[in-house]
Amino acid sequence: MRSARRTVDRFDLDQARIAEALGQLRDRGEATVRDRWHTTRFNLALAVQAGLAAALAWIVSRHFLGNPDPVFAPIAAIGTVASSVGQRLRRSVELIIGVAVGIGVGDLLIFVIGSGAWQLGIVVTLGIVLTIFLGGGPAVVNQAAATAVLIVALTPASPDIESLRVIDALVGGFIALAVIALLLPVNPLRLVDRAARPALNRLADQLSETAEALATDDATRAQRALERMTEIEEYMDGLEEALHGGRETTILSPARWHRRGALTQYFEGAEFINHAVQNSGTLVRRAVTALEDGEPRPSSLPEAISALADAVRMLRQDLGVGTLPKSARQCALSAVSAAGRAYDEGVGFSGSVVVAQVRTTASDILRATGIERAEANRLVRWAVGRDAAREAPVDAESLPE
Repeated sequence: MRSARRTVDRFDLDQARIAEALGQLRDRGEATVRDRWHTTRFNLALAVQAGLAAALAWIVSRHFLGNPDPVFAPIAAIGTVASSVGQRLRRSVELIIGVAVGIGVGDLLIFVIGSGAWQLGIVVTLGIVLTIFLGGGPAVVNQAAATAVLIVALTPASPDIESLRVIDALVGGFIALAVIALLLPVNPLRLVDRAARPALNRLADQLSETAEALATDDATRAQRALERMTEIEEYMDGLEEALHGGRETTILSPARWHRRGALTQYFEGAEFINHAVQNSGTLVRRAVTALEDGEPRPSSLPEAISALADAVRMLRQDLGVGTLPKSARQCALSAVSAAGRAYDEGVGFSGSVVVAQVRTTASDILRATGIERAEANRLVRWAVGRDAAREAPVDAESLPE
């Protein structure tokens, strides 16, 4: 009888584990599809810019400059647009230098040793070594190597186009800059918002998951949230790159000058968004420990983390449309107030760290909304000290701008 009961219990446990594994796989699959779709939409404007720049570079080089084989013009144009979202002026110069190095090395060596497979290997190797020696970055190195390959491949068919190759590179690079700045300038605020969305949405989602885990005493759920938190830092790199690209767009494109103010607000808040991500990681980690150790968890503790998640969502939403994030301030202070109540009601060691991290992360969010450090700290202290049951909620309209 006991053996049969153990078999049934083991079967139920296995079924639960299978269901949990399938659920994790489904969630991961949905997240992957969502992330890929987001990435495609994010890069669609760059793809259109690259296509238009390549076509215009070909037309100008072939029909206006008389180059019968304008290969390097569209290559330089595509490289200028697509090599990086930010710092295009510097990268366009690097790409032109890379083309010049590749052409010079390739033409010289082919004149001396001829063309062929082993000659191709030598040309590429020397082109890369010389470019690195001259201090070129990855874009220069890649372009020099690719250009050297094309030189070897095209020389037998087109022996007298050396001077036009450098002109092609210049034409392609400057046409790409014209497309970026004048013809199809991206909306810099939308560019940054799309880059920030994966990071901030993932942060808010995992904070919400942690709140639910605390409310339902589910350490496994909190652990999964902690594991997913590690992915956010990768998205933050994309946000920083998009911010630099957006700032460059507001400088180059007269049509986007009106976005400078909103983008500056996002740019100045990025540092504190990054702090909020790091502090939230510590928060979730300590929440896992509190659950595993069976520490007391008053209902106001998950309430605080849930309010913090709402603050992150409101921050992204308001910054993304260029408005003052007052709703994010309201949610952040509500989180601090709930965390203060949780501390008064009694928490363990890890729970007290969670409370402290709620306060720290809320302060980061307030700083990201444009509030100075001293004022943010004052508001946090005030929110901790007030009794939410007897006082009206913070009026977001009254907070400093």
